[in-house]
Amino acid sequence: MEFLHPLLLILHFIGLASLLGGVMVQLKAVAQGKGSINAAMLHGALTQLVTGLALVALAEMGDGSVNHMKVGIKLTVLIVIMVLVLVYRKKSPVASWVVWLIGALTVTNIVIAVLL
Repeated sequence: MEFLHPLLLILHFIGLASLLGGVMVQLKAVAQGKGSINAAMLHGALTQLVTGLALVALAEMGDGSVNHMKVGIKLTVLIVIMVLVLVYRKKSPVASWVVWLIGALTVTNIVIAVLL
C-alpha cells in the first residue's frame, strides 16, 4: 500500500503537466485568434481529478491528516477548469480568455498546493 501514494502523486503531476502543457501549446494559436481546447487539457484535467480524489481518499483511510479547506478549494478550482474544458472543447476557435483562464486557474491550483 505504500507504493500507491507515490504512484498516485506521480500520475497527479503528469496530469498537471498535461493540463498546463496543453495551455502552453495553445498560446501561439490564441495570439492569432485560433486557440482551441486540445486533448491534453481534457485528459490532464481528468487525470488531476481522479488522482486528486484518490490521494485524498488514501490519506483519509490512513493515518495522514487532510486539510479539507485546501482540498475543497482545489476541487472547486478544478471543477471550474473541467466545466470550461468540457463546454469549449468542441468549439474552435475559442475566445482567448478561455485558454488564459484555464491556464491561470491551473497555476492557481499549483500555488494553493504549495502555499496552503
